[in-house]
Amino acid sequence: MPQPVALAPSPAAAPAAVVVAETATDKTPPAAPREPAPAAAAAAAAAPPAVVEKPAKPVAPKAEAKLYGSRTLAQWITRVVLLAVGAVAAAGILVLAARGVTTLPGVPEFLERYPGEYELPPTAEPGFPWWAQWAHFFNIFLMVLIIRSGYQVRTQQKPPAYWTPKRGGKKISITLWLHQSLDILWLANGLIFSALLFATGHWMRIVPTSWEVFPNALSALLQYMTLDWPVENGWVNYNSLQQLMYFLVVFIAAPLAAITGVRMSEFWPKNAKTLNKTYPVEVARAIHFPTMLFFVLFILIHVFLVFATGALRNLNHMFAGTDQVNWAGFWLFAAAIAITTAGWYAARPIVLAPIAKLFGKVSSR
Repeated sequence: MPQPVALAPSPAAAPAAVVVAETATDKTPPAAPREPAPAAAAAAAAAPPAVVEKPAKPVAPKAEAKLYGSRTLAQWITRVVLLAVGAVAAAGILVLAARGVTTLPGVPEFLERYPGEYELPPTAEPGFPWWAQWAHFFNIFLMVLIIRSGYQVRTQQKPPAYWTPKRGGKKISITLWLHQSLDILWLANGLIFSALLFATGHWMRIVPTSWEVFPNALSALLQYMTLDWPVENGWVNYNSLQQLMYFLVVFIAAPLAAITGVRMSEFWPKNAKTLNKTYPVEVARAIHFPTMLFFVLFILIHVFLVFATGALRNLNHMFAGTDQVNWAGFWLFAAAIAITTAGWYAARPIVLAPIAKLFGKVSSR
């Protein structure tokens, strides 16, 4: 009798078997939880209850310090203090070095031969005429505002207003308009001063007329550095160092500032290719700013020496036109400083806009 053949399960039957097995497994009752160990239970009972922390209150963001230019007020004060300390230390070193130089062989004889000044031609007139006094005051007023506006043009990122010429042209910031307008007045003042200087013969006061100006200037510099300063008699004759510096300011630095300023302004012809290639604007920019720094340094040293070498007499020379020692020149100088300060604070868009509108269009963009 034939034996029955065992049939292999079909592929469809295999999953069914797995399902049955899984179902049987799911019905298995879960294991009972273990009892905690006595030590663990005691530790859990002794632990303090968890403390729920309250959410911290939001902290208001700290206000940023106001910037004056590229630095805060505290940073500027720190910088000024460090510069002042460094300047005092450097000055002390220079004084000691200069005093040591005066003890070298031949130096005392050099100082005796060249006292610091030479005699002017007999036709040179002493004193300061009225036009020189007015030009000096007007120059102070203009130079302060020119330096201020020039620095603003260099550092200002978003101008407060713009100005456009009436006849059309490039739109510029109102600060640049102020700077260029002041430059025109400054140039006019300088041309009038120079014309009167040569017309009256007073040019001999600031233009060297002898080669002795150079050794005398060196002698005057050495005397200044030792704090044993040369005798001042500016009513009659400047010392040679003063003469060279005034010549440098009037006839070299001022024209240099004017030439470089014109090259950077809108008055310069833009389509003159040969001229622009010969005199690139980059050259003008590289010279113009250092020239301004030279003027700032000169003004600081000049004012310091005016007060350190006989303030009342020196101020009378340039503001009162007299060689007497009284307070007239001082009060005129104080009035000049007050007017200059008022001009400093008045140089703002709210004041400048009505004036600028007389010569063009003022807009906020």
